[in-house]
Amino acid sequence: METEALVLRIKEAYGEEIAGEIERGWRAMRKTTFRTNAIKSDDGRTEAELKAAGVEYERINGAFAVGGDRASFVRELKAYERGEIYMQSLSSMLPPYALGARAGEDILDMCAAPGGKTSQIVALTGGGAFVTACEKDRFRAERLKHNLALMGAGRVNVMVKDACSLDPAMRFDRILLDAPCTGSGTITPSSPGKYSEKLLVSCVKAQRALLTKAMTLLKKGGTLVYSTCSLLPEENEEAAKFAVSRGAELVGTGLAPERARLLPTMARGALLVAPDEYYEGFFVAKFVVK
Repeated sequence: METEALVLRIKEAYGEEIAGEIERGWRAMRKTTFRTNAIKSDDGRTEAELKAAGVEYERINGAFAVGGDRASFVRELKAYERGEIYMQSLSSMLPPYALGARAGEDILDMCAAPGGKTSQIVALTGGGAFVTACEKDRFRAERLKHNLALMGAGRVNVMVKDACSLDPAMRFDRILLDAPCTGSGTITPSSPGKYSEKLLVSCVKAQRALLTKAMTLLKKGGTLVYSTCSLLPEENEEAAKFAVSRGAELVGTGLAPERARLLPTMARGALLVAPDEYYEGFFVAKFVVK
């Protein structure tokens, strides 16, 4: 399933015992998770539709979880067709919560497609924030636009461009950088990933460039949330160290995800979630740029 080189890196980073837990997490059959789109609906209506359709579910960390084999049933729900629910991993829902965006603020989502986190930010601010969403790939940008329209996420300025090329005169109160990464936290039995040393080098280069740009676009005292679906220190703790070396202050995320297994991290205040049947492996760090 997973490549030898990745397993070796995981063992070097965490030791044999924790690496064994991570490998077991990779092999777990991950549940299908989704959240209510608060722009259009509420949890009560979601629960009523699930019960009417005979879909058994769990509530976890403010979202819903069903067996992985039930994903097709969720997609057949009218609520799904109407954009009232959005299928998203529990881990992927964490960065917008950490961001803490509020109505009236200028928000940037630097790598926004397919739009789950962007629409979540809109919902969390009651549609009152001014959100800019960047996606450099035209195909993915179209998917982003489609999802935002379906979810009713208005006041989003979608820019089909690399966030690193944004006008330096632009300024934001908060920036979400869910960075391109190796995806080493997302491995499952049916999705073994495509890890390589070349991919890691490419991702690290892109992450550092995006972090550098983010800190130039933040208003004084602005907040930056950096996240990856990776477990590798090069993409996580070392990225946090890089941001701090550029003048950012690492602060607590304020998150305590329900039932998540947290891994040790040298980035104090950051969150590193282990993969299991509920969560993907995920890193979330929060900074204030003064």
